[in-house]
Amino acid sequence: MSGRDPGEPHRTATSLELLFDLCVVIAVAQASASLCTAVIDGQYVTGLLRYALVFFTIWWAWMNFTWFASAYDPDDIPYRLVVLVQITGSLILAAGVPRAFEEGDLRVITLGYAVLRTALAVLWLRAARSDPGRRRTALRFAVGVTSCQVGWVGTLLLPESARLPAIIVLIIAEISVPVWAQSAGMTPWHPHHIAERYELFTLIVLGESVAAAAAAVRGAFDRGHNAGALYLLAAGGLLMVFAMWWLYFARPAYTLLTSTHQSHRRRFTWAYGHYLVFASAGAERAGLAAYAGLVTRRTDVPSVAAGVAVTLPLATFLMTVWAVHVRPHRQSGVGQFAIPVGAVAVLAAALSPAPALVAGLSAAALVVVVTVVDRTGPGARDTGAR
Repeated sequence: MSGRDPGEPHRTATSLELLFDLCVVIAVAQASASLCTAVIDGQYVTGLLRYALVFFTIWWAWMNFTWFASAYDPDDIPYRLVVLVQITGSLILAAGVPRAFEEGDLRVITLGYAVLRTALAVLWLRAARSDPGRRRTALRFAVGVTSCQVGWVGTLLLPESARLPAIIVLIIAEISVPVWAQSAGMTPWHPHHIAERYELFTLIVLGESVAAAAAAVRGAFDRGHNAGALYLLAAGGLLMVFAMWWLYFARPAYTLLTSTHQSHRRRFTWAYGHYLVFASAGAERAGLAAYAGLVTRRTDVPSVAAGVAVTLPLATFLMTVWAVHVRPHRQSGVGQFAIPVGAVAVLAAALSPAPALVAGLSAAALVVVVTVVDRTGPGARDTGAR
């Protein structure tokens, strides 16, 4: 299990990695559905906090395996079996999401997370044994992952009032482990492989949001209430998702990862910043579904609150994509500030009678501006080559 060549040609995501992604997205879907229920029930702050915590466990488990597999992936039988154990852990985690939202019961979700993280620690121990040059880094990862997991299990024994501070400490510890471990030496990650893995997961999360939101709108149609408003919601939802796809893929991530983002600080900022990219894409589904419930008059959610549930995830997505994808390309002028201005316009759409449609049109206009700038600005030749 020696490290793979970071310059290996034609390095792409494997079928096992894609299976892992698809199973992890089941947990994303559960988190989005639970957030939708919380919004409909008027539990805005509690629902958002629980969504942020649950999504952190999902995203962190996915991201840690993604970077490990980019460095070490022998694709032999022991490796496949351990990854299948991780997939099992993701399914257990998904099963515990509704209970975590409804009752604050973290036992099942912690069990699933423990299975995921223990399997990852085993992989790091195997890497430490097989790759002497990076043994210290691999052992640090194994120790860090195991220690944090012991902490997560320990939170179950704490009184309710002490859990939130303990969780905050553990989150800080978790995100510090890669920084600490790789200060002893860099693992041989592959820039093109990492870029593709992040892009594919973004596509999967966006696709899940489309499918789930379409199901919510269809259910509203079946109840036969306010068809005109539902048409506006469906049109706006499509425009939003199309714009999210367009703007995220307007900049190739691998150009950053192969140049300026080789340094620790920039690479970690890019990787960690995707938490908000993925979480906001998943939350968009919840917002659209909640608003569909309002349209059918089966919920008492205030219209402004439901509008914010639709527009806030999109605005967060736009600002994060701008921070991790656009600004690092060192654009200037209109290209630099178009997305922040567009995000403000999207957020303000919550006050309109049709927030999804207005937000979707604002995002579509932003796509036009960004595309025109790309085609006519200083980097037009490179954009055309893409």
